Amino acid sequence: MALVVICGQPCSGKSKAALCLAEALKALENPPTVRIIVETSFHLDRNQSYADMTAEKNLRGVLRSEVDRSLSKDNIIIVDSLNSIKGYRYELWCLARAAGIRHCVLYCDVEDTHCRKWNEERIEKEEPSYNGKIFEDLIRRFEKPDRRNRWDSPLFELWPSKDGIENSSAAILDAVSYLTKKVDSKTRDVKVLQPTIATQSARFSEANSLYEMDRATQEVTNAIVEAQSLAMGGSVNGLSVGEGLPTINITKSVGLPELRRLRRTFIKLTGQSSLSGPPPPSDAQSAKRMFVDYLNRELGTGN
Repeated sequence: MALVVICGQPCSGKSKAALCLAEALKALENPPTVRIIVETSFHLDRNQSYADMTAEKNLRGVLRSEVDRSLSKDNIIIVDSLNSIKGYRYELWCLARAAGIRHCVLYCDVEDTHCRKWNEERIEKEEPSYNGKIFEDLIRRFEKPDRRNRWDSPLFELWPSKDGIENSSAAILDAVSYLTKKVDSKTRDVKVLQPTIATQSARFSEANSLYEMDRATQEVTNAIVEAQSLAMGGSVNGLSVGEGLPTINITKSVGLPELRRLRRTFIKLTGQSSLSGPPPPSDAQSAKRMFVDYLNRELGTGN
């Protein structure tokens, strides 16, 4: 149905804005299903999550994956996080487009001094807050949304330090109207994002290929482990993993850690080659054939 990206500097009132929007939506005569995805729901400490670029990237990855799993035409997802990097907001917009739903940004516009003051008050009250170094770094790197960018549009703006945040705030009411307004051929002020054929096909093909490759390579690995167990750790020659597939011929005993390493490398190499060459296998038989050939090259004498 819709994705709402809450955006703002640290300690700018984003969580209250998300809550007020959710409450305003639930107060409608025919309320939609609303879910808020917030960093704290993953039991992650905010200072640890923004301690360095690696931790911050991992946090964004967790949030993005949860958003991707949750989007549907039957609910409204509100992402309560900094969402301060325009490239990341673009990624979220792409998820909404692929899902074929509405999208908007709700921005809490607060001056640095007010954010800093609110953070200090939270520290004094021993409430969740940012340490000084991380807070200043986040303030410095914040990229303000621009409604001229398609991924920042439509943009609804709140000014918490001046007007506060209420269910009846103008930006909240405008967002509710946009998210729930019925759309027909004559509607011009509401945009439902439309996935491209390439986007739909790529998402399906990629997910299907990864699933088949993961399942097939695991089955081959399990067959080798079982065969080596029966052979008392000896070599594995002529092992069949399916009709019409090449046999596995491994001239030495191979431990499970090495098999797992080879499996990971194979999946990575197959994914990389698909960027410039043929797509990865989309069925189990093809994946098994490729993996067996790879193992025979790496560990055996070939067929």
